[in-house]
Amino acid sequence: MSTEATEKTLQADLIQFTGTSGYYRWSALYPNMVLTDGARYLAEKAGAYWLMDAIASHIVYGGNRKRMREEGFVVAKMKVNGRSARLTLDDGNGNVLARQRIGYTDFPKPGIELYAEYGDGRWVILLPSEH
Repeated sequence: MSTEATEKTLQADLIQFTGTSGYYRWSALYPNMVLTDGARYLAEKAGAYWLMDAIASHIVYGGNRKRMREEGFVVAKMKVNGRSARLTLDDGNGNVLARQRIGYTDFPKPGIELYAEYGDGRWVILLPSEH
């Protein structure tokens, strides 16, 4: 399957996720972080559990983790440029909280935006359509 076909199929699949019926832990390193149905689908289909780990690492261990928890909301944007990417986390108002250069990726889309929300003692990573 071509990269373009994979990208189109993935995009068509992702827009179908609204709300969630389950929450899924994916890593023992982040026991207070879960994925929604859509975020889990993205991680599985795009082979992007590494992206969830990158987002979680900034939220749990990053320099602005206290501010992120106080805000309770983070927007994670990844923009792919060829085979590398740039991950940016902000507060939803464009105020950058963390940045990371990703040296290599085979992510099938030119970019993705995810949300992370804090509540009930845990962080939830979700697709914008699940918000």
